Amino acid sequence: MCNTSILLDRNRLFASDYSSTDLTPMPKLRTIILACVDARVDPAHILGLKLGEACVLRNNGGRVTQVVIDEIGALAFMSAMADESEPRPFELVLLQHTQCGAERFADPGFQTALKAKTGLDVAHVAISDHEQSLQEDIERLRTAPEVPGKIVASGYMYDVQHGNVREVIAPAALAP
Repeated sequence: MCNTSILLDRNRLFASDYSSTDLTPMPKLRTIILACVDARVDPAHILGLKLGEACVLRNNGGRVTQVVIDEIGALAFMSAMADESEPRPFELVLLQHTQCGAERFADPGFQTALKAKTGLDVAHVAISDHEQSLQEDIERLRTAPEVPGKIVASGYMYDVQHGNVREVIAPAALAP
């Protein structure tokens, strides 16, 4: 049996008692979570999310890139248009983790070898210090014209060995 068959069997089980027909495209928690693509880092499991509660974006290292900025801007705009009377701010949670593969990207030798082999430049997603990279990503969001300043952003570290999430940057609006 191939992995696709396993996944489709699991979907049939999921669909057999599916009752979430009333969900809207906007997340109930008005939250976007940006996390790493690492299979050990699934925000739904780590944060106990239910279907429809949050939008999850994933990339290498859970870093803020231009693609992420464009997605966040679009989601925040759609949220504002969907319910202008909603008093709660739209939130963005940056979730990085220990033992991340993007830490290897910080090695100049690895960067050079990877670029020579694949043509990819990974310097912009390299992580040598998680707290610093989370600060840089919040600043990147703060200065991005596509991202509304009223979005509340925060940064966290997930420990893949213990399952704990630790706050690194407290929730605050991007614009003062």
